[in-house]
Amino acid sequence: MPSAPDRARFARQITLPGVGLSGQERLASARVLVIGAGGLGSAVLPTLAAAGVGTLGVVDDDVVEVSNLHRQTLHTAADVGRRKVDSAADRLHGIASGAVTTHAVRLTAANAAELVAGYDLLVDGSDNFATRYLANDTARAAGIPLVWGAISQYGGHVGVVLPAEGPDYRDLFPVEPDPSSVLTCAEGGVLPSVCGVVGGLMATEVLKLLAGLGRPLSGRVTSYDALTGRFREVAFRADPDRDAAPSPLPASASRPQEDRMTANADGITAPELERLLADGEPVQLVDVREPWEAEIAAIPGSQLLPLGSLPSTLDTLDPEVPVIAYCHHGVRSERALHILRSAGLDARHMEGGIDAWSRSVAPETPRY
Repeated sequence: MPSAPDRARFARQITLPGVGLSGQERLASARVLVIGAGGLGSAVLPTLAAAGVGTLGVVDDDVVEVSNLHRQTLHTAADVGRRKVDSAADRLHGIASGAVTTHAVRLTAANAAELVAGYDLLVDGSDNFATRYLANDTARAAGIPLVWGAISQYGGHVGVVLPAEGPDYRDLFPVEPDPSSVLTCAEGGVLPSVCGVVGGLMATEVLKLLAGLGRPLSGRVTSYDALTGRFREVAFRADPDRDAAPSPLPASASRPQEDRMTANADGITAPELERLLADGEPVQLVDVREPWEAEIAAIPGSQLLPLGSLPSTLDTLDPEVPVIAYCHHGVRSERALHILRSAGLDARHMEGGIDAWSRSVAPETPRY
């Protein structure tokens, strides 16, 4: 039974039809694990804390950067350089008295089962397909619900996977998309208010599941388009020909994108590029990012040829000298590789982009 102060705090929630004291007690006893303390986590976590969820776990291995602040409102300028889980925990403790458990790691196939153990519900606010598939399979194996969300530029999607019933994420996306075909927030940007809308929908699904309210968003995906202000719902069903057991993840799925690229024979790592340049090897270093990005940080001696205009600027390159392309994180440069090679150039791309260069070679290079 909630204490008198708690009854006063949650009075507007307890009076809701279907919630009452029993619903508030269910929230207070619930344990929810949230993957990601970024844009979506910044909307989901404070809402769940304020609603009285008893224990919140936060999984994130990243640190706060200046470029996060416009949308990741869990963090402030004073938190730049801190672990996101620590910054998030401080904010959540200031909102409510529930317990907060931090996991400063990346969710992988090796640790997923251990991280999820003891939680009642999993929330996936990650920013990549590999983690979404892993979260789906982990929740199914653990027999707990999953609430997932995804955002890009001016829109986003939300869905729910229920344990042992209804379709799951693999029914919606049977084949993992090529990472190079999907814009990241760093490449395509994101309107900060989209994080709030999609994160708010995710938090609502969590509260519904915990308190036993309404109809969960299972077998349906809600999409939001900020440019029109419209919501759209798409229904989907389980694939009857698919094995009911979680499909095994490809060996690369639990590794971050930069690690997957490292195994690519078409790439060169940042330290390898540093050694090549130091040895004076003839090479054309091509920056395929946008001009505004090059103004923030660039590798000395590189030539700026944005990816969108690369096919029309190939004549500026010497066909007799090898080319190494780079971008922010390695996605656009991998696309550029195909363009360069199709033109007959000897080309590779730098894995992890200028972000990897900053972290492993030149820390004075600004990150964004």
